Amino acid sequence: MGKLALAAKITHVPSMYLSELDGPHKGCRQAAIDGHHEIGRRCRALGVDTIVVFDTHWLVNSEYHINCGAQFQGVYTSNELPHFIKNMPYAYPGNPVLGHLIADVANEMGIASRAHSNTSLGLEYGTLVPMRYMNADQHFKVVGVSGWCVWHDLPTSARFGLAVRRAIEERYDGTVAIFASGSLSHHFANNGTAPEFMHKVWDPFLEQVDHRVVELWTQGDWATFYKMLPLYNEKCWGEGGMHDTAMLLGAMGAEHYTAPAEIITPYFGSSGTGQINVIFPVTPLPTA
Repeated sequence: MGKLALAAKITHVPSMYLSELDGPHKGCRQAAIDGHHEIGRRCRALGVDTIVVFDTHWLVNSEYHINCGAQFQGVYTSNELPHFIKNMPYAYPGNPVLGHLIADVANEMGIASRAHSNTSLGLEYGTLVPMRYMNADQHFKVVGVSGWCVWHDLPTSARFGLAVRRAIEERYDGTVAIFASGSLSHHFANNGTAPEFMHKVWDPFLEQVDHRVVELWTQGDWATFYKMLPLYNEKCWGEGGMHDTAMLLGAMGAEHYTAPAEIITPYFGSSGTGQINVIFPVTPLPTA
């Protein structure tokens, strides 16, 4: 029925918004913004109607949650970094049908999930930042998924990602892209050191592990990465517990996925964290 047309791990660093504004950091994240423009362009070329974002800024304590309101609109200021993102207007259509289909399939697979369509839930900046550059004209419908899953395990999140894929391909009448919106290593710059680390990773260990991870991705060695993901998350302070990455990889076949990733925006440091825009080529799921 439906089609998963594009999958990507993307950055959402708030300095992208800061990069637009006049001041000392104007233009500092143009490469990341250009990467989002390119991913958005590819989604349009592939006929995508809806983007599903696994958002590491939406924290939940129980179950998996899908924000699928019919319309999202507001003015957003980050409560985490209000000096980076403030008074940012947004407006995007939602997709209640797809959101409920995802919840239905996940629950049938034994993964407790809830779709929220009649809701005042807003979108978090892990979704709002990329949509600003990919979807300014409201071309795509948007579905948000909680990606900061505090008391969940990564294998279940991978299975949730598989449920998303199955809902799209088996029950949805349309074309979808899915994004894992979060960093690689995520040790934020300690208080008082943020200016020093504006364009750097917190520690050489974190940066070197990130580079090795990206190398595995571009080699298509997902079996190795899937095995190392839990400890990578633990030792490198994964953003949102790296549940967004587990979901994305689960949608691609988890340890059975073999396609080499395509880097769109090369790895860069931002406020101590490691960032990238990279496409995971969509291949058929393993039959066994």
